[in-house]
Amino acid sequence: MSDPLVTRMRPYGQTVFSKMSALARQHDAVNLGQGFPDTDGPDEVLEAARRAITAGHNQYPPAQGVPTLRSAIADHQRERYGIDLDPGSQVLVTSGATEAIASALLALVEAGDEVVTFEPYYDSYAAGISLAGGVQRSVPLTFPDLGFDRERLAAAFSERTRVVLINTPHNPLGKVFTREELTVIADLAREHDAWVVSDEVYEHMTYAGAVHVPIASLPGMAERTLTIGSAGKAFSVTGWKVGWISGPEPLVTAVTTVKQYLTFTTASPLQHAVAEALRLGPGVLEEMASSLAARRDLLVEGLTAAGFEVAVPQGTYFVVADAAPLGVTDAVEWCLQLPEKVGVVGVPVSVFCSSPDETTASLVRFAFCKQEDKLREACRRLAAMD
Repeated sequence: MSDPLVTRMRPYGQTVFSKMSALARQHDAVNLGQGFPDTDGPDEVLEAARRAITAGHNQYPPAQGVPTLRSAIADHQRERYGIDLDPGSQVLVTSGATEAIASALLALVEAGDEVVTFEPYYDSYAAGISLAGGVQRSVPLTFPDLGFDRERLAAAFSERTRVVLINTPHNPLGKVFTREELTVIADLAREHDAWVVSDEVYEHMTYAGAVHVPIASLPGMAERTLTIGSAGKAFSVTGWKVGWISGPEPLVTAVTTVKQYLTFTTASPLQHAVAEALRLGPGVLEEMASSLAARRDLLVEGLTAAGFEVAVPQGTYFVVADAAPLGVTDAVEWCLQLPEKVGVVGVPVSVFCSSPDETTASLVRFAFCKQEDKLREACRRLAAMD
C-alpha cells in the first residue's frame, strides 16, 4: 500500500525534540535539547489552577476563551506596550502558541501564497505553511552576529507574499530583533500589503538590557499584525498549553473560524489560572527572568570553557554554540552520538532550516531552562570530551 500520509506532510516525520528526548532517556543523559523547564512555575500560579478546578471551572469555556483571561491579556498588552485591544473581539485564547501559529497560517494563507520567514526557525513554521498549501521564503540570520541582509530580505517578497512570520525573541538563536530591524520588516510588509504573524512567546525572557519591541506597536502595524503569546513559556508551565493570539478584529475572527474546528477551546481551569497569573504584576516575571539570566551565564561560561564558540543570547532560554572548534563538521551526526558518548543532549541547528548549509552545519542549540546542577554536570561532561 502507498504511504497514507498526505504528500505535503511527508517531509515532516518525528520531531527532532521527540527523537533527542528519547535518546536522553535511553542513555540517562542531561537533556539540554528540548526547551522545557525541569521545575514548576510559581506556587501562586499552580495554586490558582487548583482553586479553579475546585471552583467548578471544568466544562467547556467559550470558544474564544474565558472573558477574565481575554481581559487580562488585553490589559497586559496595553500596560506593557501601549497596544489597545478589545478583549471581546481582538483576543483569542489557543491551546498553546503552536496552535495559534497553525490556525493563523490556515486562516490567512491560500494555496500558492508565499510566507516570508527568517532561518533558522521554530520547526512548526515550515509544517504549518505546508499544511496551508503555502510556499516558504526564508531569509538567513547569520552566526554569530545574528543579523540579516536587508537586500536579501527585500528580494524574498513578491506579489505572492501573503504573510510575514517572525519570532522575537528568537528560537533557536536567542536574538531580540531591534526596533530598527523591525521597522525594515514592517516597511516591506506594508509595501507588499502582507499580514504579519509575530511569535512573541519569549517576550518576558530578555537579558542584559535587551528590550522586546512588539512589531504591532510600530506605526501603521497594529491593523495588519497578529501577536502570539504563551503562558506556558512566561510562567514555566509548558504542559498547560495555554497561548493566545491578538490583533485586529477581522484577523482574529479569521483565526477563530479555523481554531474552532481544531481544538474548539482550551482547558477551562488553566485559563482561569493564567488570568490570575497575568494579574500578579511584573515582579514574578522579572524574578523568573533573573533566574534564567544566571543560568544562561552558567551555560555560556561552561560551553566556552569546553571549546565551543558561543553566541550569547539576548533572550529565550537557548544558547547556540558552534562545535567547529572541536572538529565537528556535521552537528546532526554529532548530536545523535552525544547522548551515548558524553551523556548530554543538544539539538543541531540545521534541523531548523529549510536549506541547511556549511554556515549551520556545526551549530548546536542547548537549552538553559534547567536546574543549575544539571547545567554544571552537562558542562563538566562536555569539557571532558575526547
